[in-house]
Amino acid sequence: MADLYNETRPGYPGALVEDVVRFANLAPDGRILEIGCGPGNATIAFSQRGYHILAIELGERLAALAAARCRDYPRVAIRRMAFEDWPVEAGAFDLAISADAFHWIPPEIGYPKVAQALRHAGSAAFFWFVPVDPQTDWSRAIDAVYRERAPGLENPDRAFTAEWLTGIIRANFAASRQFGEVTVRDYAWSEPLTAERYLKLLRTCSGHADLDAETRQRLYAGIRGVIERHGGTVARAFQVMLYQARRKSA
Repeated sequence: MADLYNETRPGYPGALVEDVVRFANLAPDGRILEIGCGPGNATIAFSQRGYHILAIELGERLAALAAARCRDYPRVAIRRMAFEDWPVEAGAFDLAISADAFHWIPPEIGYPKVAQALRHAGSAAFFWFVPVDPQTDWSRAIDAVYRERAPGLENPDRAFTAEWLTGIIRANFAASRQFGEVTVRDYAWSEPLTAERYLKLLRTCSGHADLDAETRQRLYAGIRGVIERHGGTVARAFQVMLYQARRKSA
């Protein structure tokens, strides 16, 4: 799914990047650790600002895509390995970021290891896309298609809430005892999606990746029909939640 993910997943808002840099008081030569960079959707946004970045990515194809996108930025290094296996560089980073990836790391490993990698008062910034149920005629019609053609599969727009995620992330930061107060920001926008792009985006969702071919074909035919009946393009809502905290001084 790496190439499809790279093609269809939206990037992160410029306002989010600016908020992260501001919160971290990041100097022009600041050093960033990125966990799970994927194809580099967030990496490229920070690399364009000239920062030194070490990005760790387990997926071979994802790491290759990130390296290709960042080849014009010599301060960026992509290392293909599991973050759990990475030999930590203690106190070497001003900022640690993770975009839609940190939930893959067991929190009892991830949060303390990030704290160890940060300098005193360094910052962690973790952010995720969260589902948005647009509550429109077309979204309700798509819900009906799910119920009819894939009743065991949850519509990704209803998978979880921002409130639920916020509770989990706050608890993980607190349990580590390595960070101060967690600040939370959200960013919302919408993009027009054709039926083709809408369906490609669905293919990158884990539940959809596991569908058998026949069920996927029936489900996607139904969803395509809904979008075509609503003019061939729908305004898809997106929301990103950002969680930031500073490492406690020793």
